[in-house]
Amino acid sequence: MMQNNVARAASKVAVFIACLIPLAWVIWLAFSPGVGGSGLGPNPQEFLNRFLGDWALRFLLISLAVTPVRTLLRWNWVFRFRRMLGLFAFFYVCLHLSSYIALDKQFYWVEVWEDVVKRIYITIGMATFLLLIPLAATSTAGMVKRLGAMRWRRLHQIIYVIAPLACVHFFMMRKGVQVEPMIYGAITASLLMVRVWHRVKSNRNAR
Repeated sequence: MMQNNVARAASKVAVFIACLIPLAWVIWLAFSPGVGGSGLGPNPQEFLNRFLGDWALRFLLISLAVTPVRTLLRWNWVFRFRRMLGLFAFFYVCLHLSSYIALDKQFYWVEVWEDVVKRIYITIGMATFLLLIPLAATSTAGMVKRLGAMRWRRLHQIIYVIAPLACVHFFMMRKGVQVEPMIYGAITASLLMVRVWHRVKSNRNAR
């Protein structure tokens, strides 16, 4: 029993450290010599913003993949990482937004607001961020108890809106038809369909 607890704790620590690797990598690049004075290239603001946004989307998809992987492969052990992965998705979204506000707009809030109103992909990105806040805020076991399991599940169904919005934001940031956004879109659609199928199947079995 104690060995199992130690193994679980060690696996969570390992996943936690792994989730910080992208951040450590981009910090290392920022202080490394390269074009434009650093490893971030000639346009470090754009590189940093896109890098953090890309990883925010990746962590969102990884967290979405937990339920399908658990269902299809019967790997129940992956479920213990779902909350952590979801919070890291929110963490990288916050970094992505912060880099835009601090480095691109330099905390000039009037310009930020103008972008949110006038530039549709930023409007979508901001909406995605705002929708993620209640999910992150209610991710603890204590909040599940406070809300009740049913209300908590209903609230977290917002993810079916958040994931497509994140993909649209990603697609529009890339400007033009590119393969990478289409791949992420296909992965997102597949994961959501598997989750819906699992939910429908569970509801039928419960009857």
